[in-house]
Amino acid sequence: MKTLKIAVAGLGTVGAGLVKLLTDNAETIALRAGRRIDVTAVSARDRGRDRGVVIPAGIVWYEDAVRMAAEADADVVVEVIGGSGGVARQVVETALDKGRHVVTANKALLAHHGTALARAAEAKGVSLAFEAAVAGGIPIIKALKEGLAGNVLSQVTGILNGTCNYILTTMRETGRDFADVLAEAQALGYAEADPSFDIDGVDAAHKLSILTSLAFATPVDFASVHIEGIRHVSADDIRFADQLGYRIKLLGIARMTGQGVEQRVHPCMVPVKTPIATVDGVFNAVVAEGNFVGRSIYEGRGAGAGPTASAVAADIIDIARGCTVPAFGVPADALRALPAAPMDGRCGAYYMRLAVVDRPGVLAEVAAALRDEGVSVEQMIQPARSSAGGVPMVMILHDTVEAAMTRAVARIAALDAVVETPHIIRIESL
Repeated sequence: MKTLKIAVAGLGTVGAGLVKLLTDNAETIALRAGRRIDVTAVSARDRGRDRGVVIPAGIVWYEDAVRMAAEADADVVVEVIGGSGGVARQVVETALDKGRHVVTANKALLAHHGTALARAAEAKGVSLAFEAAVAGGIPIIKALKEGLAGNVLSQVTGILNGTCNYILTTMRETGRDFADVLAEAQALGYAEADPSFDIDGVDAAHKLSILTSLAFATPVDFASVHIEGIRHVSADDIRFADQLGYRIKLLGIARMTGQGVEQRVHPCMVPVKTPIATVDGVFNAVVAEGNFVGRSIYEGRGAGAGPTASAVAADIIDIARGCTVPAFGVPADALRALPAAPMDGRCGAYYMRLAVVDRPGVLAEVAAALRDEGVSVEQMIQPARSSAGGVPMVMILHDTVEAAMTRAVARIAALDAVVETPHIIRIESL
């Protein structure tokens, strides 16, 4: 069988890692793929940069990635440039238009344009593969498209961002504040110089929108994801969660409800005995719930040159074998639009932290505000006075609807005795 030829657009951490993997493991990969897989072209702007990998002789170097996608002697174009538009989008669209298979690690591109790109790939009879776009080295895309294909899925939940998981884990282990741990994460290379996409939940939301489409055979709908980050999670919250038997994790949750598809990314408290609560550091984890398989859990490294390159290579090997599956598990024209469940309809338990003045009757005022919105208290602790002023008051609230909780928080915030904006974190039992 003839050699499968690969063109790589982008020679950053992942692209360089892929070239090294395909070179170092060439014999093993050829055995598993049934034919040789060779890199024939690469594209990057700076030829002189040390990327930690030797580009083998004979590989054609393009400074223009779009030109490479159109002209290179390649069967597959790998896009690892990144970004939801610009050159990355042009590379993918050009490659598909030329009838080349595409493998990408670009979650932002797929979150914004995935359905259209899947349709374009099908029109040309080629593959659009993206195992590396979600959870790095965890084969969750293949699991949803193939391993769980016989199930009706009701929920997919995951720790989808290693930066946030590292920060929350380190805060718990050291008792340090968010800003201090973030600075350390940046110094260690776990967080970008501008970390907003990670810590504000956008990166996890991109990935969740892709998982939602795969799980429920619906067009990718990033605009409907409710997104909150971890900037407001304090060392006090981490400590109180531990006292109450919880861990705080940034979760992406996609769930079928009576009101439609629920997609949300935000900090959650999960019971310490829950498997996902033990996933620490830069690791990711995904939990899928199927009507016949039940609950299945996938855990591993979610980023980095090795894990991501490994996932890209897996897609390339599938293409070499002739194993092709529609990008989102079903033909693009079969993806059915489903209503987006409103965030106000979310029902569950809540953690609430207040700071109040130390005077008689304050608890009664807070309780009255909760009572008037139909919110009841399951558990309460009153720790020592906080350094920020006021007396902390921490409550676990019984299951209630988000809309009622929002109204209750607004009423409590308006009380004269409350000296800080009430802080809530949703509780997920998983």
